[in-house]
Amino acid sequence: MIRTALHFIRMARAGWVLAREGVFSQIDPSLVPTGLTLPLALARLISRTNDHSAASRLPIAIDRLGPSYVKLGQFLATRADLIGMEAARALEVLQDRMSPFPKAEAIGTIETAFGQKLDQIFEEFSEPIAAASIAQVHKAKIRNGHDSKYVAVKILRPGVERRFNRDLADMLFAAQLAERHFFEARRLRLIEVVETLSRSVKMEMDFRLEAAAASEFYDNTLDDPHFRVPKIDWDRTAKSVLTLEWVDGTPLSDLSALNDRGIDLPALGSLVIQSFLRHAVRDGFFHADMHQGNLFLDTEGNLVAVDYGITGRLGMKERKFLAKILYGFITRDYHLVASVHFEAGYVPPHHNIDDFAQAIRAIGEPIHSRTADQISMAKLLTLLFEITSLFDMKTRTELILLQKTMVVVEGVARSLNPQLDMWSTAEPVVRSWIEKNLGPIGKLQEAGQTISALGLMFMDLPDLVHRGQKAMIQLEARLNTDEDARSAAASSSFNRQNTGLFSIQFPLWIIAALLAIILMMR
Repeated sequence: MIRTALHFIRMARAGWVLAREGVFSQIDPSLVPTGLTLPLALARLISRTNDHSAASRLPIAIDRLGPSYVKLGQFLATRADLIGMEAARALEVLQDRMSPFPKAEAIGTIETAFGQKLDQIFEEFSEPIAAASIAQVHKAKIRNGHDSKYVAVKILRPGVERRFNRDLADMLFAAQLAERHFFEARRLRLIEVVETLSRSVKMEMDFRLEAAAASEFYDNTLDDPHFRVPKIDWDRTAKSVLTLEWVDGTPLSDLSALNDRGIDLPALGSLVIQSFLRHAVRDGFFHADMHQGNLFLDTEGNLVAVDYGITGRLGMKERKFLAKILYGFITRDYHLVASVHFEAGYVPPHHNIDDFAQAIRAIGEPIHSRTADQISMAKLLTLLFEITSLFDMKTRTELILLQKTMVVVEGVARSLNPQLDMWSTAEPVVRSWIEKNLGPIGKLQEAGQTISALGLMFMDLPDLVHRGQKAMIQLEARLNTDEDARSAAASSSFNRQNTGLFSIQFPLWIIAALLAIILMMR
């Protein structure tokens, strides 16, 4: 009871803080479901700001609520079309310009992590140069052979894990409450959504895992055009400290500086979109926090992504589905898009595929061949939500990070190029992957992988049979330990043992055959 009361108190406080700062005053009432119009009206009544000043106070309100809400604010900063340009600009503060914690605390974290004094690890160590919700960054110098070089040192905020755990517990409670009373919440699988985000955030707070993700990304993208990943300094990396190559570049959030450099912003926007799609579709491993604060343009014109605390993965089946869906929208083949949704199980089979294709057309046609500034993402998302409800589509938790990142990346590209054509930008990457993986060459490669897997399985068969025979001998030894039973029924025991021999060997061959069939069906 006490814990439940605390959840309610903290959620009520969050609602009050946001309402008082005028956050809800900028929501268009026409886009709000009927059941929420009254709460929205009440929130506007208690607001102490007008519509004009609310945007500037939005990051203050979110910062007061804690790091989990800051993460939400970072997402909204990329969606000027949803919350307005003024609010989006205000929220960019949350990406890398949060209030820093003292340098002395950062030094204490480093010395505790490595069991050494700071001057034994770094030659120089600056004041904080960037601070976000989970960590802050310092510039440092290390000895590199006979020379020295600069590195970036990321330090975990003291106490941030406790605050995140509290906020996530509140969100989980709210999700459980919503699923208990509202069908839509159950369809959207809010509990699974919160649990998925909770796991990703907990991984984000272990910098050893982030270093591993960045290292894998570095290997995947070595040959990518105009995309670069900083190298990790493993000797100076621990759970709460991450050290990596220093990047001299301009953040994508600083449009004026990019303009001063004479950067082709539309081309840069296309590079952001294509890089993300290349990683998601080609590698099945993508940066899942690609907001402007984590993207830089270095002095050589390369897009540099930092902060690999949140990454997403897609299996080959999901990558095929994604590529086909994107290609269907690009080519306006809405029946293909619909069939992929049914094949993937995203739409329950009792619905009609042609009806769903018609609904997909209602989404695709209004946005096809239009530039980003001609599309109302708020209305588009409203239509998407209505269609998923109409066709009983449940949230796919394995795709949450992908869906969230696609929205963020499109928002970043839109900020660089308001006339961005999402489909023509995506087409070269998607078409190339489809031709390679779903065309004749892809089929041959898949067949080769299947044959190779079958060969490995049959190479293991003797070992499988040997283990089965060993298990059979052990079982026979156990049966023979009971002297009384053996002497009382010697002949029947003989029959049982032979029957047991067959009953053990036969399932082994059945298992082997099933393994072969499964591998051939892959």
